[in-house]
Amino acid sequence: MASLRLPSLSHPLILRSLRSTTHKLSPSTSIAFRQQIQIQAQPSRSYGVVSSVPPEATEAATVKRDIYQEALNAAEPRSNWTREEIKEIYDKPLMELCWGAGSVHRKFHIPGAIQMCTLLNIKTGGCSEDCSYCAQSSRYQTGLKASKMISVESVLSAARIAKDNGSTRFCMGAAWRDMRGRKTNLKNVKTMVSEIRGMGMEVCVTLGMIDAEQAQELKEAGLTAYNHNVDTSRDFYPKVITTRSYDERLNTIKNVRDAGINVCTGGILGLGENKSDHIGLLETVATLPAHPESFPVNMLVAIKGTPLEGNKKVEFENMLRMVATARIVMPKTIVRLAAGRGELSEEQQVLCFMAGANAVFTGEKMLTTPAVGWGVDSVVFNRWGLRPMESFEVDALKNDKPPVSEPVSAPEILKEESKAEGSARSLPRSEIRTMEVPLRHHWDWRIGLRSTIPRKCFALSCVVVSWDFSVAVLRVRFWFSFCVSAAWWDALYMEDCVYIMRKKCYVGSKYI
Repeated sequence: MASLRLPSLSHPLILRSLRSTTHKLSPSTSIAFRQQIQIQAQPSRSYGVVSSVPPEATEAATVKRDIYQEALNAAEPRSNWTREEIKEIYDKPLMELCWGAGSVHRKFHIPGAIQMCTLLNIKTGGCSEDCSYCAQSSRYQTGLKASKMISVESVLSAARIAKDNGSTRFCMGAAWRDMRGRKTNLKNVKTMVSEIRGMGMEVCVTLGMIDAEQAQELKEAGLTAYNHNVDTSRDFYPKVITTRSYDERLNTIKNVRDAGINVCTGGILGLGENKSDHIGLLETVATLPAHPESFPVNMLVAIKGTPLEGNKKVEFENMLRMVATARIVMPKTIVRLAAGRGELSEEQQVLCFMAGANAVFTGEKMLTTPAVGWGVDSVVFNRWGLRPMESFEVDALKNDKPPVSEPVSAPEILKEESKAEGSARSLPRSEIRTMEVPLRHHWDWRIGLRSTIPRKCFALSCVVVSWDFSVAVLRVRFWFSFCVSAAWWDALYMEDCVYIMRKKCYVGSKYI
């Protein structure tokens, strides 16, 4: 029997009429007819929208993770960063980014302690590679004369001079592609490493690509760290170098890490790259199986005769963002100001220190380019209350637990829209938060205060007991600007209302 199909029968008059006629049909047809009427008569149902989800679940599903805040409060480093997460941090307003980087730095490092490194070129020029930024490539006419490796005694003499001037890490670089067929050179390098370690200094070398066996030999000689920069992002890399692949660089880093040597790898700004490449560089290094021991940040020193001789200088904002973001995504890594530091003003260098940089190259020269001398750095350190880091001080810190403190949160003023210039904001008592500070940090600050301005404690104490915090902040700012020694820079970062009392640091969460 053919099935009986009806149009919509939901209207009451039609239903009543149809039911009255079913007795005239055969029994089987009548049953089918009545079932069809019942189906058509049922109210329509919608299955497209689920409205039974609790409001709490809906809200939770729409809450976006605050990657920046998570990074500030992380107790340990992580190596599973995504490019989007790094970009979110990198793109933060510059003041908020630097504030967060400074907070992370104080959690994992000693504020004001700067590692001083000296770099010596032990084999100059004649390199077969085509690194477009390098004066030592044999492919470019830079006026640099190639030479053989200098003697072991010459290297040891340079290391002694560096140590006498306050350097605690001595680095040696050789201009060649790799160590294949260089057994005599490797033997001499191992002797240099052993002798310099005997002076109580850390030792780093950069010798191009090395295999696992060569890395193990250097480890046994006492090598502290091996430098092998990735230079830039994977995407931009082929535009800078064609004679060595990105993966070859990463393989050398793996050999170094597997041998138990500290990895030193970073990049160069100013090669013609863009912001995306800066983020890509950070992504490469921050997602290594283990973060490098140090991350050197170089600014291109344009050398006549190289393909990049006409490149523009790097904008300082890019340098500062790189330093601050590196500090946040690699909290335990040493962030090193390397080539091009001499192009930065004293204040710009200090801003980098406040944003997490804690190492510099210092001395007479940095491979083939000028370096900031020991005397200049000594004056700057004294002015700003910095001190040279001791040898192996970072290794000692690795065994220390990070100081226990409240979760770090950016001051609300950094999240609000800027108000009219000159308007002062009050600082209610309720908005003062307490943060435990390690005793060594507290002691550093007190030494600086006692040795330089012993009578300013009373002045600060008077300000502290004031209940009018809008006025108090202004007074503190005045004293900091004209009276307090620069030794307080790490305590007073970003014009914070800070004072020391009973081994605690009370930090105002509002700013002027």
